[in-house]
Amino acid sequence: MFVIFCRIFQFIFNFVVKFLPWRKAALVEGAGCIGKIPELLHKHKLKMPMLVTDEGLVKAGIAQRIIDVLAKAHFPYLVFTGVEPNPSVNTVNKIQELYIEQKCDCFIALGGGSAMDAAKGAAACVVRPKKSVEQLSGLLKVLKKLPPFIAVPTTAGTGSETTIAALITDTETHHKHAIMDICLIPRYAILDPELTMGLPPSITAITGIDALTHAIEAYLCWTYGTRESIRFALDAVKIIFANLEKVYNDGNNIEARQAMQIASYKAGFAFTRAGVGNIHAIAHALGGLYKTPHGLAVAVVLPKVLEDYGKKVHKKLAILAETAGLVAKTEKKTNAEKARMFIDTIYSMNERMGIPKGLDCIKDDDIPKMIEWAGKESNPLYPVPVIYNKERFGKMIKKIRIGN
Repeated sequence: MFVIFCRIFQFIFNFVVKFLPWRKAALVEGAGCIGKIPELLHKHKLKMPMLVTDEGLVKAGIAQRIIDVLAKAHFPYLVFTGVEPNPSVNTVNKIQELYIEQKCDCFIALGGGSAMDAAKGAAACVVRPKKSVEQLSGLLKVLKKLPPFIAVPTTAGTGSETTIAALITDTETHHKHAIMDICLIPRYAILDPELTMGLPPSITAITGIDALTHAIEAYLCWTYGTRESIRFALDAVKIIFANLEKVYNDGNNIEARQAMQIASYKAGFAFTRAGVGNIHAIAHALGGLYKTPHGLAVAVVLPKVLEDYGKKVHKKLAILAETAGLVAKTEKKTNAEKARMFIDTIYSMNERMGIPKGLDCIKDDDIPKMIEWAGKESNPLYPVPVIYNKERFGKMIKKIRIGN
């Protein structure tokens, strides 16, 4: 009965979301394109941007590049550098307070998913000052236009530059609050590959697999998707298989860096429209409890869940194997064989990039909490090919811990 309820919910929700005002972040791309930020600010008559980033990007000199661009154009600005991995409610509240206190009128979020999530969460709180992060958590709880928001990713993976989501962690309960509203889609996505050139190989790897997971989960969802989201998901898979290991092995390959940014953007749009699934639900629980980097969590979980889905996904995984160039359409292999090739290739790619098969940080006492959080996130909203109950979530989490 529970599965039937979930499927009915997803069927009805699919009808409803068709009438929502979907949009994409306007794309600005190419080496050096951060130089166009002042032009965008002038276009919208903005005068006081708030740059939200982290200490790592300050030390690496990347934040200074944005500051120099603003200074050269004679823009006053405010910089917040205190974003941590898995940004907290406290951080979001600090950003909100500073934004209002200093009379800022727009956000520039520089970094990976953490910086963008923190800035999105703060922007939501700015327009909903009487609501807490917890109260804004969930679907369509903001429902108010945000201040102009410019997203500048320094990784190619999270897709946050085009998504409706902001994940904020409660430091007391370790639970991740997901604020999800169409108004959180940034106004602009600035894809400058020069900002990703110094990314360490390990970060390149896990953020790239994160983008791949977005594309795969979006493609596997049985509803919510559109022709465009399906096309973007397939495009992203093709680009990532062609370029991820190139940039892992040669971080100075600017063409491959740009390709990975485009793949991340497309995968981000695809899952924004079609949804993610059980892989992300489990990964979010890992991030909340153990501060496991999100890209690492999804990279470990991805092939195991695809295996567990079994026959339900063989046909679609066969198409993904063909799209990735692993097997020709004309080759006489069954869908199950092509699906196996696709999953095995992900395992092999993970191994070549130093990603472990399991995460032994998982504690027995935490598993019931992980099951609860993952189940609450997934069901009934996510249109996954296989709906997991508590028992199945538990088995998967234990499999992830031992790495088999």
